[in-house]
Amino acid sequence: MKQFRYLWVIGLVVTALIIAVPVLLFASSGNEASPDPWAYVAPTPSHTNHAALMAGPYASGQEVTAACLECHETAAQEMMQTTHWTWESEPVLLPGRDEPVTIGKKNQINNFCIGIQGNWTGCTKCHAGYGWSDASYDFSEQTNVDCLVCHADPGLYGKGESGNPAEGADLVAAAGSVRRPTRQNCGSCHFNGGGGNAVKHGDMDESLYYPDETLDVHMGRYDFECVDCHAGDDHQILGHSISVSSEVKASAVACTDCHTEPIHADARITAHTDAIACQTCHIPEGALRHATKVDWDWSTAGQDLPEDPHVYLKIKGNFVYEHDYRPIYGWWNGAADRYIVGDLIDPTQVTNINTPLGDISDATAKIYPFKIHTARQPYDVLNQYLLVPMTAGEGGFWDTFDWDSAFRLNEVNTGLAFSGEYGFAPTQMYWSMDHMVQPKENALQCYDCHGENGRMDWEALGYNGDPMEWGGRQ
Repeated sequence: MKQFRYLWVIGLVVTALIIAVPVLLFASSGNEASPDPWAYVAPTPSHTNHAALMAGPYASGQEVTAACLECHETAAQEMMQTTHWTWESEPVLLPGRDEPVTIGKKNQINNFCIGIQGNWTGCTKCHAGYGWSDASYDFSEQTNVDCLVCHADPGLYGKGESGNPAEGADLVAAAGSVRRPTRQNCGSCHFNGGGGNAVKHGDMDESLYYPDETLDVHMGRYDFECVDCHAGDDHQILGHSISVSSEVKASAVACTDCHTEPIHADARITAHTDAIACQTCHIPEGALRHATKVDWDWSTAGQDLPEDPHVYLKIKGNFVYEHDYRPIYGWWNGAADRYIVGDLIDPTQVTNINTPLGDISDATAKIYPFKIHTARQPYDVLNQYLLVPMTAGEGGFWDTFDWDSAFRLNEVNTGLAFSGEYGFAPTQMYWSMDHMVQPKENALQCYDCHGENGRMDWEALGYNGDPMEWGGRQ
């Protein structure tokens, strides 16, 4: 009996080892302590109170900048080398073109307010400069750089027409408040692009001013400011937006800048990272607090219909907004094609304003989450290209509600001849989703993509059905 008891104990130990050893080996293979992400986040610099240093008085924003440059001698020149200032890229050769072109807000079309040409006084409220009211703007004048829009307390400073200080702004108080940029500084433009809060970006809106961790884990749980990730030297802010840039950017911000290997304890998850962007799993939805615009129909503008800023405005037409926006997924290698002013279109087909490049056969591409904004926007029926109307200012569409006049007035600004016949053509525009990162507990699970009602359109992505059955990329 005693011998049997020893044999039973030995058998129990052997069985336990058979179960435990593989588990421990698997865990140790992928559960090493990850390097600390905080090691890659620059410490917040100490603040210098500028109240006594910027005593004024100042009669204009340009005078404030001149005072800033007495100490920060190279700041304006640095700023003037950035796309925040130029609103235009270096020349880039796009697919299928013979000559390089520049891309940016300064000279290209979108499918929101369409284009700034002829509409400078309104659009340049978000330019980091003063006085951009027409095509003759002097980009070489250092005192035109607006230091306050990025560095002053937004509660004390705002922008008005042509990017000048808002009427009544106390420039002495604003100049005395300058400090490191906050979410309020960045968000005053980036959260309100396209004419209002949450319009353009499905992942950025005014809810990020004071988020909790269920809205964005970096900004909520850890109180990140935008410049903690979008850092940079000499005013060159790191980042890459597919809406204005067509190149793979060395300056793009990546999750793996801070979250270095090993990131996941589970090897099955790690195996996905060759083909799946971090954002795909960790940003399950956008527009979590404020609905975002997903469709804009310019063809109904000018009618005397009941107005609602989320449904219809006479000056802009009909809108569709969505809350808890589920992304559209596509391959992206960081580069994009771009519709250029004057390109011919087929008005019976959807024109892509910007197209993410990459596919299943591209080893540099990953499946990425996007917001897609659709629109019906004006085009020239005979010339077969998209038109840029003059909307703002005297004689613009918002003044006269006359499309014909709006196109003719803007011919000189856009270089687009107007034939006299116009219609409205379908377009779409991609917006990458990089913010509203969820706590890891809220990340997508296997069944969210691979379940019976999974969110991935595998055939559209280039797979022969669910890749769980096929073993990855073809």
